[in-house]
Amino acid sequence: GFGRIGRLVLRACLQKGIKVTAINDPFIDLKYMVYMFKYDSTHGRYKGDVHLEDGKMIVDGQAISVFQCMKPAEIPWGDAGALYVVESTGVFLSIDKASSHIQGGAKRVVVSAPSPDAPMFVMGVNQDKYDPSSMTIVSNASCTTNCLAPLAKVIQDNFGIEEALKTTVHAYTATQKTVDGPSAKAWRDGRGAHQNIIPASTGAAKAVGK
Repeated sequence: GFGRIGRLVLRACLQKGIKVTAINDPFIDLKYMVYMFKYDSTHGRYKGDVHLEDGKMIVDGQAISVFQCMKPAEIPWGDAGALYVVESTGVFLSIDKASSHIQGGAKRVVVSAPSPDAPMFVMGVNQDKYDPSSMTIVSNASCTTNCLAPLAKVIQDNFGIEEALKTTVHAYTATQKTVDGPSAKAWRDGRGAHQNIIPASTGAAKAVGK
């Protein structure tokens, strides 16, 4: 996916000199992709050169193939030379679903959200447990887990934790509403995000426990 996470992953890769060979997003037109990547309301305008050419996204002279496949197994990752895939749609979270990327030719998959069954890793906490020989699909957990786990590890290593309670103050996200609107599943979720502090559940505590 080339949403909030996907675009930031591309920026991070470019900053670190990591070659990105392909992007897949069935809902965003290539021309719009270029526009969304170049102009970011939160992180600012991309300072390099971004344009489209011959059906590809060109970023600082680097050509990136763009696909619009609905099913991960149909994405030609192998043909594009993609070894590692970041699964950032928020949909294909389990090992079974994420493994569809490997059917398309990828070698390994990093899921950018908590997974129900894939091994989860947070840098600075348990990355030393990663086994490349057996773990082809892993999860980087959630943003909240990445904030909490490093602090919890320090306390656990030095004092031990028997029981804990956490409160998260989270920025509003793309799934929320900018002004009050209907939300049948949870009424309070329909309130304007920037005008209200809206209580919500989180799986971060369970993820930290894992």
